[in-house]
Amino acid sequence: MTAELDIVIPVYNEGRNIVAALTALAALVRTPARVLICYDSADDDTLPAIRDNAASHAGLAVELVRNRGRGAHAAVMSGFAASTAHYVLMYPADDATNAAMLDRMVALARNGCDIVCASRFMPGGAMVGAPPLKAVLVRAANFTLHHLARLPTTDASNGFRMFSRRVIDCITVESDQGFCYSIELLVKAHRLGWPIAEVPVRWFERQHGQSRFRVLKWLPAYLRWYFYAFATTLLRRRPKSVTCKGGQTLPAQLQQ
Repeated sequence: MTAELDIVIPVYNEGRNIVAALTALAALVRTPARVLICYDSADDDTLPAIRDNAASHAGLAVELVRNRGRGAHAAVMSGFAASTAHYVLMYPADDATNAAMLDRMVALARNGCDIVCASRFMPGGAMVGAPPLKAVLVRAANFTLHHLARLPTTDASNGFRMFSRRVIDCITVESDQGFCYSIELLVKAHRLGWPIAEVPVRWFERQHGQSRFRVLKWLPAYLRWYFYAFATTLLRRRPKSVTCKGGQTLPAQLQQ
């Protein structure tokens, strides 16, 4: 069966987390899906964990993708490049809690949404156990982006997000650090007027392994797209300012 959904999971030594995530996906996702495990090197302990526990996610199509480069950004871009499905979802390797929301996200995408955000801050969502600095920065950024820049999501910074094929194929990713690509695609789609929706998720600080999220290191890159969102709303920057892959302006029919 052809996959309607590609689930991209960037990994870096997620051996203690990945089996639970794949088990949940296999049990709870009904949409025809394929999982793309994006890894840096052959000695990543995620790989033997997947092989040794294949029975736990029997029936779930899982493919390994060697990253084109190293780091979180390279993993995401490698996943995008390997994807072929109508919808592409970025999913955390340590998330065994929210797999049941994926079919709901696909339903919204089928109804025309180009981006479906997983929100920790809408009713029904939660962010539990985050370090204080991260919690303050994340909540402040998302509050201002939603209420002042008028982004149609309460959680612009969460990398757990679904994209339509149109977003992946058309919008240029200029970011080259961490997970900045996610807010970049969001604010560009918003400027284009493309439909955006959200579903609630419950996020818990990881118990095993090391997060690749680097608040202070990536902050300058995030700020670029933070102010981009405000320029759309307050300075009325137009859709024609968004460039497509190849450096050209998006065709008029794709700006709608």
